[in-house]
Amino acid sequence: MMEAALKVPAEGSADVLRGRDFLALVDYTPEELMYLVRLGIELKKKQKSGETYHPLKGKTLGMIFEKASTRTRVSFEVGITQLGGSALFLSKNDIQLGRGETIADTAKVLSRYVDGIMIRTFAHRNVIELARYATVPVINGLTDLSHPCQALADYMTVLEYKGKLAGLKVAYIGDGNNMVHSLMMGAAKFGMHMAVSSPDGYEPDAGVVQLTKEHAAQTGGSYTFCRDPKEAIAGADVVYTDVWASMGFEQEQKDREKAFSKYQVNADLVRYAKPDYLFMHCLPAHRGEEVSADVIDGANSIVFDQAENRLHAQKAIMAALMG
Repeated sequence: MMEAALKVPAEGSADVLRGRDFLALVDYTPEELMYLVRLGIELKKKQKSGETYHPLKGKTLGMIFEKASTRTRVSFEVGITQLGGSALFLSKNDIQLGRGETIADTAKVLSRYVDGIMIRTFAHRNVIELARYATVPVINGLTDLSHPCQALADYMTVLEYKGKLAGLKVAYIGDGNNMVHSLMMGAAKFGMHMAVSSPDGYEPDAGVVQLTKEHAAQTGGSYTFCRDPKEAIAGADVVYTDVWASMGFEQEQKDREKAFSKYQVNADLVRYAKPDYLFMHCLPAHRGEEVSADVIDGANSIVFDQAENRLHAQKAIMAALMG
């Protein structure tokens, strides 16, 4: 399960975050997360204006990929390049982890070579162990339990569109997977109201739900679970969904199609959300399955803005932790 929140000084000082790991949103205070969100927006403005900003000049990010990715690899590699540093791609075939070297030894060796490590893998415990033995910042690029970089980029995007986060309602319709876990914790940290709707047997992890409720109680946010997607989406400011069969669960595709048949985000369902709702999806999307084409390609969809913001949110994380 995710580690307990760390008690550290609040917003405003980059020194607070230097050298930290970014494993899960629960590890950061609301002020620290908002600092990263706003830093991401500032770095985006610098890049769009053509301003050169190289706080990571001469630094290298080692990127371990045990799961394939489009957005994660490109956004991290381009991101650290824009910050003046360089990236080293390491697939499972490029390093000795796949041949029996321990995570601890890998962490200790890589720490002698690089200034930060990003890992995209399966078991969350592997990321925690990597961070325990590494002496450089470790960033969670995705595990089966959480996807914190994506969630940070998502809330950065919502802030850009809505001008605030606290008090907004986020409705997630679909599989109770790593994506919703990070969305739930982010909503709790930012004082938002999170409603989740999933079919029987596909609910979010009970431990993550409990942590979400605890943190929401401290910020004025809330968490609710609704079996009926119409109930969950009612009055939502943000509507979010994800693929029905995440990476590693492809063999369950047919069973999941049956289980999720009433959980498609389509024109009939989004009528229950606010008229100016934002539609979000972490991509890749399967049009005609978890979302209809008219919704994801419609006027309320901001999926490509959130995809772009992976670049800028992760630049904020790297600049703050590795700077």
